[in-house]
Amino acid sequence: MIKRRNLVSAAGAVLLCLLGYLQMRTWKRFDWHVFWLTTHQVNKLYIGLAIAIVYLLVVLRALRWRIFLRPIRETSVSRLIAPQFIGFASVAMLGTPGDMIRPYLIARKEDLTFSSQVAVWLVERIFDLGSAAILFALEGFVGDPLWAKFESDGFHHSGTLQTTTEFSAGVFLAGVVVLTVGAVVLRRTGAAVASYLGRTVEPLSAKLARGVSSKVLAFTEGLQTIHDFPSFLQLSFLSMVIWVLTGVTFWLVVHAYGGQSAQLGPASIVLLMVVSMFGSLLQLPVVGGGSQLATIVLLNRVFHIDNETAVSCAMLLWVVAYMSVIPAGLWMARREHVSLRALAAAEEKAEAAMAT
Repeated sequence: MIKRRNLVSAAGAVLLCLLGYLQMRTWKRFDWHVFWLTTHQVNKLYIGLAIAIVYLLVVLRALRWRIFLRPIRETSVSRLIAPQFIGFASVAMLGTPGDMIRPYLIARKEDLTFSSQVAVWLVERIFDLGSAAILFALEGFVGDPLWAKFESDGFHHSGTLQTTTEFSAGVFLAGVVVLTVGAVVLRRTGAAVASYLGRTVEPLSAKLARGVSSKVLAFTEGLQTIHDFPSFLQLSFLSMVIWVLTGVTFWLVVHAYGGQSAQLGPASIVLLMVVSMFGSLLQLPVVGGGSQLATIVLLNRVFHIDNETAVSCAMLLWVVAYMSVIPAGLWMARREHVSLRALAAAEEKAEAAMAT
């Protein structure tokens, strides 16, 4: 598993370097003096507010996880805050290996099985994707005055861009609907589905069959945490609040630059947020990469923001949205007497044990 992750990371690094090189080649000139001047002149109050909201989002995620745990364990938000901060700091510093540290820490702290918390993590992803899809659909179908501004500025492809955005929003939302329907079916018939898939895949690979079956069962177990309709409404509301506030952090960082960046409206900010989210799927530990590159391309090629501001804004968005939790995460890890690398190793062993 470690070799596979290292291979994926190496392939991601090569791809990111290639994409970055191709992006830089398209620019005739990049003025580093303008870049540093632009970065230095951002509105510091906006950046501070954005970081404060990021920290609030971690607390809201702890509250949401507490609702997930309600059917099996009564706990408090305060007990879940440290695992959340440590988990997000681990993802920022370690990359993909840090993904499962949150469920591992919560399982250990609340004396629950690791598989049950992986299941909660999977269901959490459904609520996150659903909320992002709703916002993206609103962005795609409601539109933004920015489209009209592009046309008045001579940007003749704004109609095509809006049509593409509407189509993408529809596909994204449809995908989440299909995923939600599948989750409802699994909630009722998960054990039967896991058994069927295990029998189907077993002739090809017994190990793969066990892995598929265990993941389906874990996902089904997580779905049982939504035990009534009021809980579903609470989780849905909290998820929407989390993603709206995430959009506010993006708005604050982008508008901190003033000028043309400050003309981006709410719908454009949602598009930027979704592009950054998908870009983050191709990230390297500590240095990031995918999120910044996707943001730069959107700001520079679509919103016609100058090269220096686009690069500076993309880097600052990455620092605020992904890296700003590291100080709190490290402090809480020290307070909890845990090592991030030791946690990653222990989590990987637990994940391997769950698969077998």
